[in-house]
Amino acid sequence: MTKTNVIPTKVFALEKKNKEIKEKEKKPEHSKLPNPSGWRLLVMPFKLKDKSKGGIILTDKTVEESQWSTNVGLVMKMGDLCYKDDGKFPTGPWCKEKDWILFGRYAGARIKIDGGELRLLNDDEVMAVVKDPEYVLSPLTN
Repeated sequence: MTKTNVIPTKVFALEKKNKEIKEKEKKPEHSKLPNPSGWRLLVMPFKLKDKSKGGIILTDKTVEESQWSTNVGLVMKMGDLCYKDDGKFPTGPWCKEKDWILFGRYAGARIKIDGGELRLLNDDEVMAVVKDPEYVLSPLTN
């Protein structure tokens, strides 16, 4: 009669389960972002550098305030109904994911996340697409 060792199977099962849990926690940052619904865009506002063009080191508070007051952002995700209304957008979408866009200062809903904020904008709140967000200066650094 052979004896089977039950402990190693349980240990292997626990190790496998722990490995699966760790792999789930290692999601890429982009996948942790909320998914906008309907005609909404998820936008990450442009964040200033820590140093001005003149070489002045900006405080963390100034950088954070500039992010709140900025009106330029990067389109992170788009809802499934973005720019699908042919009556409103007869020429097609105004922007796409990974575009830098210009929007109104008080446009959209603000969402605080670790490391800053995000904004949820309606697709018709996009004013323009910009090539470089640094071309549009923040009122705090002018």
